[in-house]
Amino acid sequence: MSSRLLLIFPTNSYQSTSFMEAAAALGVEVVVACERAQALDAVVSGTTLTVNLQDLDESVATIKAFAKPNPLRAIVGVDDHTALLAAKASAALSLLGNPVHAVQAAGNKYTMRCVLQDAGLRTPRFSLRFADQDGGRCAASFYPCVLKPIRLAASRGVIRADDDDEFNAAFTRICELLRRPSVAERSGKDANKILIEEFIPGKEVALEGLMVGGQLELLALFDKPDPLDGPFFAETMYVTPSRLRLGLQRELVAVAADGARALGLTEGPVHAELRHNDAGIWLVEIAARTIGGLCARTLHFGAHISLEEVVLRHALQMKVDTKRPEGGASGVTMLPVLKRGYLRGIEGLDAARLIPGVEDVVITIGPDTFAEPLPEGDRYLGFIFARGTNPEEVEASLRASYALLSVHIE
Repeated sequence: MSSRLLLIFPTNSYQSTSFMEAAAALGVEVVVACERAQALDAVVSGTTLTVNLQDLDESVATIKAFAKPNPLRAIVGVDDHTALLAAKASAALSLLGNPVHAVQAAGNKYTMRCVLQDAGLRTPRFSLRFADQDGGRCAASFYPCVLKPIRLAASRGVIRADDDDEFNAAFTRICELLRRPSVAERSGKDANKILIEEFIPGKEVALEGLMVGGQLELLALFDKPDPLDGPFFAETMYVTPSRLRLGLQRELVAVAADGARALGLTEGPVHAELRHNDAGIWLVEIAARTIGGLCARTLHFGAHISLEEVVLRHALQMKVDTKRPEGGASGVTMLPVLKRGYLRGIEGLDAARLIPGVEDVVITIGPDTFAEPLPEGDRYLGFIFARGTNPEEVEASLRASYALLSVHIE
């Protein structure tokens, strides 16, 4: 059987390097599919494939034509949009993967809510609105609420509203975002749809898992030490292992597993966001992909293999050890864009990297690059990574490191 692997990346993906390194560690032949022709293909023919992520049927035909003389063993997409193409292409070639309908449901916030509600999972009140509905003036039937474009990820376009005035301001702001050509193109036919759902108070956690034969294997449970109450919802810090009582941790995993099964996910990575409060556990979102950004660097498994290698081993139907090393803790702080403008520099990087427990501070936006905060923005300035003997130590290292940074944006 061929060991050729097709990786599908969106343009400017954070995760392309990590997945390529994982594939190299496995010694498999890799073909990269992307929207832009790769310079590498001019040097080594057959290593890249240009696909149209706005027309998935056309892209599936392209992949099938390529695979006829170049058999593929697995196809992996790294975000919501490419995961859907991977599912469609895998189905067309009878390769291991999620059912197409399951990935479609996971990538559509409104469809996901409907499926979870029909499955009897605890669900906030929700409704669907359309951009520019009622001439731009409308209101929610419940407050506080959260407005969300149904196709965007990483908290982009997500805004809390506590009354009619805040609702209309948020609704107008999201409509303007959805009219941006790049956003409209990515959202496709759903570019005018906005989910309105009841705000869920409480503590939030992130779960990383792997679906194997329809069963969820827990890879990591992250605490989010900072409150996420809005009006915007930029991620700040993830720390693992969780400090929650073991019984609650098991309940969180069970709810995520119920959600994945309700959607129909059967194979591959799962990233879920959950909240817990006095009413119980709420599944905020679940996606058929790994954790975003560079956050996967916090995790190691088995003989010090990466999360990306775990995902590729599973897709290639190779033996995979999902057990994490015992003892110790790790975490990441995402460096937010605090104001709109051009990044002129970040001071204090050397000192921030010298904080005990800090492994690295990685800046992912180049100097003089235009940066935009949430809810319109879609990137972080970078990431701080730390390890320690326990979660408290890791959190302290991350906070001390972040405090030393001074960001200059004009």
